[in-house]
Amino acid sequence: MSYLIKPSEYKPLLDVRQTEKAIKQVKDFFELNLSSELGLRRVTAPLFVKRGTGINDDLNGIERPVAFPMKDLNEEVAEVVHSLAKWKRLMLAQLGIEAGYGLYTDMNAIRPDEDLGNLHSLYVDQWDWERVITDEQRTIDFLKYTVRKIYAAIKRTEMYVYELYPEILPSLPEEITFMHTEQMLAEHPEMTSKEREDFYSEKYGAIFVIGIGGRLANGEKHDGRAPDYDDWSTESGNGTKGLNGDIVVWNALLNRSYELSSMGIRVSPESLATQLEIEKCTERKELMFHSLLLNGKLPLSIGGGIGQSRLCMFFLKKAHIGEIQSSIWPERMISDCKAANIPLL
Repeated sequence: MSYLIKPSEYKPLLDVRQTEKAIKQVKDFFELNLSSELGLRRVTAPLFVKRGTGINDDLNGIERPVAFPMKDLNEEVAEVVHSLAKWKRLMLAQLGIEAGYGLYTDMNAIRPDEDLGNLHSLYVDQWDWERVITDEQRTIDFLKYTVRKIYAAIKRTEMYVYELYPEILPSLPEEITFMHTEQMLAEHPEMTSKEREDFYSEKYGAIFVIGIGGRLANGEKHDGRAPDYDDWSTESGNGTKGLNGDIVVWNALLNRSYELSSMGIRVSPESLATQLEIEKCTERKELMFHSLLLNGKLPLSIGGGIGQSRLCMFFLKKAHIGEIQSSIWPERMISDCKAANIPLL
């Protein structure tokens, strides 16, 4: 179901022409800083992959990919990617990238099952990145170290926007705060997982929520995560599990938590086997990607996705992602946005 938040007396700080220019400035600056912080080289990415290879991202496991038959390939079916979480790991192996270095790419996807609103569109654009790590780096400390480097690039970009457009004031805290989903649950069991993210992101301004995908002490998941890319079953310290998480900030304009990035240390052969068992999908072991990983043919890695339109929307203080990207919206949402002074592209 579509849902629209309409900030009272909303007025964009930049007009449409200024916004189009600022989008390019933000993307170019952040991309340069991200690649510098993490030691990444840019590569070209596919828009679609073959069905049945196990390469496409399953997201929460229920979303339908856009698919089509290919005439010159005997009507084999291709799927438009949901993300490139697994494809990137194949590329690390193909390019022979060493530990400490990695790659990033512009990922464009279509997600027809999204609930459309201020933050969600049918069209998804993000920087997908992946970096080779050693076995010794598969720790919560290294995860936090990487998060801080990404947050440094985010903070630097926020200040860059302020220098270009002084009317857009910075709002992020100097440091990001780390919260584990079990800790959040223990402190506020009366809240839903979304309410806990709202509470802590408003309290601290920017948080990294650790441990997404596995079941918590109350038997529920904080949020869904596919079993075959992030590692959410390995113990990460203090009796808690999870070597993955989300970068979440407080969006004062929309008065809610706001996810900028989903990332994590990727599954090892051992944790992949464990998570496929937990989610009762061991048949995936026979797929090309999973077989390569289980047989030790792919490097250990850390990686994630950072929303391009989502990041621009936050930095430019926009109320709707449709002010950053051109997409398709329900007629009711278009008319409601117009009435609320939200100019969709």
